[in-house]
Amino acid sequence: MRSLRARLILAFALLGGLTAAAVAGTMYVRARNIVLEKAQSAAVAAFTEKVGRMTVLDPDELSDRDSAGMILRVGRPPDGSLGLDVPADLRTRVLGGVVAWQRVIDGGQPVLVIGMRVSDVEFYTSRDLGAEEDGIRQLALLAWLIGGCSLLPAAALALVAARAVLRPVRELRGAAGRLGDGDLGSRVEVRGADELAAVAETFNAMADKLAKQVADARRFVADVSHELRTPLAAMTAVADVLDEEAAALTEDAGRAARLVSRETHNLTRLVDDLVEISRFDAGSAVLTLDEVDVAAAVSATLRVRGWSGLETDLAPVTARVDPRRLDVIVANLVGNALRHGAPPVTLTLRDEPGRVIITVADRGPGLDPAVLPHVFDRFYKADTARTRSAGSGLGLAIARENALLHGGDLHAANRPGGGALFTLRLPS
Repeated sequence: MRSLRARLILAFALLGGLTAAAVAGTMYVRARNIVLEKAQSAAVAAFTEKVGRMTVLDPDELSDRDSAGMILRVGRPPDGSLGLDVPADLRTRVLGGVVAWQRVIDGGQPVLVIGMRVSDVEFYTSRDLGAEEDGIRQLALLAWLIGGCSLLPAAALALVAARAVLRPVRELRGAAGRLGDGDLGSRVEVRGADELAAVAETFNAMADKLAKQVADARRFVADVSHELRTPLAAMTAVADVLDEEAAALTEDAGRAARLVSRETHNLTRLVDDLVEISRFDAGSAVLTLDEVDVAAAVSATLRVRGWSGLETDLAPVTARVDPRRLDVIVANLVGNALRHGAPPVTLTLRDEPGRVIITVADRGPGLDPAVLPHVFDRFYKADTARTRSAGSGLGLAIARENALLHGGDLHAANRPGGGALFTLRLPS
């Protein structure tokens, strides 16, 4: 049973049931003993008093049964004269000269048999205990009913207790989930001063420390990225000159010049992506919305980057979007499909009520199911042995942040026929 609520309710119900059973059983045994002993004592007292008032002159003059139902016999057990057999151990005790009694079952009913010996005469009588037994059964039934009904309050108390215990646990779980999703302001309310309150305080302290560490790390990345932009601008200019002169250099020098140019541009893209990510983290990224012909904007993105050979199906759609951020999203999705997928790459644009949908699909092997949940993570690498890639590792993360900034979303999946499928939804 995995639910803590169900386990608490079951535990309370079992405890209530066991308590009710113990109380009912104890009440039954105690009440039975008291009632039977009281009836037994009264019967024995009445019997001895009756025998004591009798004057016996001649045993042969004794009647078999007097008006009280007492049976009198001399020297032998009066078997059958009481309507039942006198137990042998009872008569043995009577012959020993003591007042003895014993409860027996006759015809399914409890009967008290009493005997005593005066001189050579044995006196016996019987008392039906059916009325007392019925009263005891009714009392036991009442005790069991009360015990059974007590299970309902026990379950209700268990539910209340479970709710009181599980509410802070649920709040803690929700706060932890939000914190894991990136909400660094997620906290839980501290109630009382018990162990759960201590856990809540510890969680809040941990969240404060984590938020500070993340903020410091983001600030460091942003500061470093901004500081790198100035020297990188100069390096890029020099690299462009080297790239233009590479053909006139010796083979080794030309190869080195082209390598420096390529890596300088890669580093510039990485720094630009880090600066963009830092804006999203700081909440300073803003939209510059404009009424845009989305089909024309997508075509311009492909044309500027020299991408051809794609299968496109662009419906005429107009929407209020940020043209620069739309260009970043489409460029990342198409570039990712061209680098990691297989041709043909298909790009479609369609209009639905209230939103614009852009899909980019390829015919490659698709995304591993273990990779899918992490596609939009920053610097995530599906192949841990691959130390670096042609991109910065931030492209899809930036694309998704831009989609969310528009109030839309970006989803990754695998096509039924093979290949990866990215779906962008933006409000129109």
